[in-house]
Formats: sequence, C-alpha cells, structure tokens
Amino acid sequence: MSSLKFGTSGLRGLVTDLVGWPSYAYTSAFFRSVSAGEGRRQVVIGRDLRDSSHGIAATVARAAAASGFEAIDCGALPTPALALEAMRRGAYAVMVTGSHIPEDRNGLKFYRPDGEITKDDEVAILAALGDVTAVGEMPTLAAAPSEPGAVERYHRRYSEAFAPEILKGLRIAVYQQSSVARDLLTDLLASFGAHLTPIGRSETFVPIDTEAHRPEDIAFIREVMASGDFDALVTTDGDADRPLVADGAGRIVRGDVLGLITARYLGADTVVVPVTAGSALEQSGGFGRVVRTKVGSPFVIAGMEQATGAGAQAVVGFEANGGFLLGSDVALGSQILPALPTRDAVLPILAALAAARAAGTSLADLVTSLDAGEMASDRLPNTSSERSGAFLERLREEAFRGEFLRPIGSPQSVDEQDGIRIGLDGGRSIHFRASGNAPELRCYAEAKTARDAQDLVRWGLTAAAAAMTEQAGRS
Repeated sequence: MSSLKFGTSGLRGLVTDLVGWPSYAYTSAFFRSVSAGEGRRQVVIGRDLRDSSHGIAATVARAAAASGFEAIDCGALPTPALALEAMRRGAYAVMVTGSHIPEDRNGLKFYRPDGEITKDDEVAILAALGDVTAVGEMPTLAAAPSEPGAVERYHRRYSEAFAPEILKGLRIAVYQQSSVARDLLTDLLASFGAHLTPIGRSETFVPIDTEAHRPEDIAFIREVMASGDFDALVTTDGDADRPLVADGAGRIVRGDVLGLITARYLGADTVVVPVTAGSALEQSGGFGRVVRTKVGSPFVIAGMEQATGAGAQAVVGFEANGGFLLGSDVALGSQILPALPTRDAVLPILAALAAARAAGTSLADLVTSLDAGEMASDRLPNTSSERSGAFLERLREEAFRGEFLRPIGSPQSVDEQDGIRIGLDGGRSIHFRASGNAPELRCYAEAKTARDAQDLVRWGLTAAAAAMTEQAGRS
C-alpha cells in the first residue's frame, strides 16, 4: 500500500512512493480539479533542499505542461515566498517539500491563485486521480523557465514594511542547518541592524520539528546559547513555514506564544487558532475575538475568511507549531504589510524579536510577562486510525463521567472539534487526537508548570496505550 496521504497541510509520504509517476499523477489531478477555475493557466513551482525535491519538481513541471499550464521554476525558496509569487501573478503553485519530516519522505503542497487549497479541494484532487492513473506514461518535455526574483520579492515584503534598525544591537544566532530560508533569514535580520552569526549549516537534510522538538536539537541549542554570546537563536523547518526561536538561555519559545507576541505586535483584533493552542489567548484579554478550529492551516484559513467576511479588520491566525498566517492587511507605522494567508516563519521571528527590542527587555522576560502557562505534547507511534478512533470514541462516552480521568482530576469541559480536549480542574487540560499526517495518537497537555504538563502527557499516553490494548483484547 502507498504511504501517500493528505494530512494537515499537503500530500506527504515516502520518497519511494512519490517519485516518478505518483507525483506526476497527483499534480495532474490537481490541474484537472482546478481546470475550470479562475486564474491564469500558469503554475509556479518551488522546492526545499531535500535530495529528492529537485527531481520531483521536474516531474511536477512535466505534469503542468501536459495539462496545458505554463510552468515557471522558482527554484529552492520558502513555501510562503512561493505562495506570495503565485498571488502576485494570479497563478497556481506547487511546492515540493516534506516540511519537517525526515529526508526519506517528501510531499507536495498545492496552491490556487488565492492561496492554499481547502479540504474540499483535496477531495476533488483524489476524485480526479483515477482518471489520471488510467492515462499512461509521462511525456518528455523541456525544462521550465526559471524565475529567480521570487525570493527577492519576498525579502522586500518585510524589508519595506518594517522600520529600519528595529533589531539594532541584538545578537542573534541563525541556525542555518538545511532550511531553505537559511541565507534569506540571515540577510534579512542583518538588514534591520542585528548582529548575525550563522551556525550549523548542513549539506544533508536536518528534520527540524518546531513543535515536537528532537532531543538532539534541544541539546544543540542549549549548548550554543550557554556561551552567553547571543540574545536569541532562530531557525525554521525545512520549507520555512514554521519558526523556531530560543531565548538567551536556550529555552525554545512555544509556537503559540510566538504567535501571541506577533499578533499583539501587529495590533490584531481577531485571532484564529487550532484547539491545540494555549488558553493564554483568551486569558490575555488583548483581542476582540479568539476563534478555535481543527488542527491544520486549511481550517485556520477558513476561520480567517469567515472573520473577514463578517467585517473584522485586523485578522491573523497561527498554529501551535508557530506558523503564522496574515488574514488581512495590517498597518506598521506608515507602511502596510499585505495579507498572506499561508503559514510563514519569517514574520513571527521578525515580530517577536522586534517586540522584545521595542519593550526594552529580553525575549525571555517578554515571554514571562505573558503568563502563558506551560504545554507539553508527545505521541504514540504506529497507532492505526482505527485504534485511535475506537479509543477516542470510548473517551467521548466517558469524559464527563470521569472514570478514565479520575487519576488526574475532574473534567470541567469537553471540546470535540478535533479529537477530545478536556478541561480539568486547576486550569489544566489534556487533549487526545489522531494525527492527520501519520499513524499516531497525539496527546497534548496544558498546566501551570512544565513538570505538571509533562506528567499529564506521560499519564495520557500510558493510559491510552493500556485502554487500546484492552479494547483489542476484547475484539
């Protein structure tokens, strides 16, 4: 069976299942599904720095040409830069990236001229796939013309909107690794007056996960920051739509806290976030409205569109992984930063550093002032959707009766938007959901202290594993 699957953001799977005909077929199905839509019959194509991405991007270009679309090769660039170029041209876009997952995997992200595809679009692509797979062999076509200016236009988006020298004097380590934004990020932050030190550049792919941090990444960051030479460390995942920021002590700032800081810095009125974001958003009292959605940028984008349609003026969205989406134009002094309704890593990095500098405080102290509590998360790998679903159904039935949860507290509320999120006494919560990208059951917890949050996650995964084993024994 193929590993290819649409998840919370795009199609992903093993490289061996994606290269060649499968990537051609899925891309052709995308063009079939949008052939009657608005927009130029043109597609911009980008890629991350994985070894497999260049070849897959060439296959995408062949599928585009065979489908009657003009293909433009934008090369290696951040996903939000490609989305920006597509919006500028009124064109479609395909990004070849596996984001933060290991190099033996890769994926495709599809964009319409107005932004990311929706879940309905995914259904339409799958429906069109059967027609493509019956067609036959891939045609041999000439290489697509290149467009090197897309990266520079993305750079100017921020260099022209933010005031000069907003980062003056800050000492920042840019962990370059294999991020497709490694040079752009270094140059951009330096242009705002920061003292930049590039570190850790890698010619092999490094799977940086900005939400479930690998122990080796945590250790590396702490070692770098222990020198006392830097005020902050910044990096991104592979395609630069998710940020990672660490304070001067090497503590990684939680993605939803980065989003909170960025939303405040931009003067947002309405904030749209998935249920996995911390409750500090409501408790902060700084926003007119907070909207909760299922996990995944398509759901956040839909929430932002509803908010702007209802008349909200300054609408933003972000996820627990730190990816920030700008749902409406916002004013930055005398300049306007145009909307970019797709996940972006550069904006939250820039805004969080600028917010700390403007407040005359360290990033660590700025985070402490938010009193955002602590969150933890982990997962049970190799857990099928059937097993996860049966467990979640049992939890749904027992949540308010409290038998399952008795060892950790008393349930106060239940949110069933995406899995089961249960509010507990003492301002705590525990949340179980099946992953949209992999056969995993995920557990998230929120508490006043990091230790309490971690204890909740450990208990949750242990209890869930035992419950699923018991269910399997009964069947």
